[in-house]
Amino acid sequence: MTIKRFYVATAAAVALGGFAAGSAGADAFVPLPDGQKAGPGVTITRTAERATVSPSLAANGAGRVAWVSGTVTADVTATPEGEVGPFNGPAGKDGSNNSSTHGASQLNTGYIVGCQVAIGDDAISAGVSGGIDLSGGSIGGSVGLDLGPGEVKFVQIEKKDILKAGVYSVEYQDVEIEIQGCAGYAQARAYSVVEIIGDHYSKTTLYGAPFSIG
Repeated sequence: MTIKRFYVATAAAVALGGFAAGSAGADAFVPLPDGQKAGPGVTITRTAERATVSPSLAANGAGRVAWVSGTVTADVTATPEGEVGPFNGPAGKDGSNNSSTHGASQLNTGYIVGCQVAIGDDAISAGVSGGIDLSGGSIGGSVGLDLGPGEVKFVQIEKKDILKAGVYSVEYQDVEIEIQGCAGYAQARAYSVVEIIGDHYSKTTLYGAPFSIG
């Protein structure tokens, strides 16, 4: 059977936060390495990722801001042709079998931000395995990210339903992430998750390189 492939692209540029702040000094440009992760029925690739960390305007030591950019591509070779529907349907239906999607396979990408914590795989595995926590905000609004010492939050940039095999892309440029309440160092790290629904449910996660936000 021949599978027709198609391409979907999304551009995202949205402010997430309240006050622009960070450590004193000039803007710091942070180039970040490309990454790739292969999983059942999908290969996730992140390219052209970068961040610009801004100096503090208030100079209060508890806030800082970063603008992040990048492109995430999911090459999906196998997925049931689902339809967007209720969250976690009855047994045997799309969206069940431990899926945290809503009736269709899905690409979800964003950033994990922590205060006074190194964002390694062990620090974020609980959050990813339990589903992405969007308490830090999502695309389409301006949301402050209030972090205390030792806290980690997920900020969603975009999600895209996968209704059939194909190549799906999320492109974002200068998405603003602002942090308040963190008097110590802050760190961020990109995540991209693809969930494939069906009898052979799978979740593939690609993490980016951690970087400092002052």
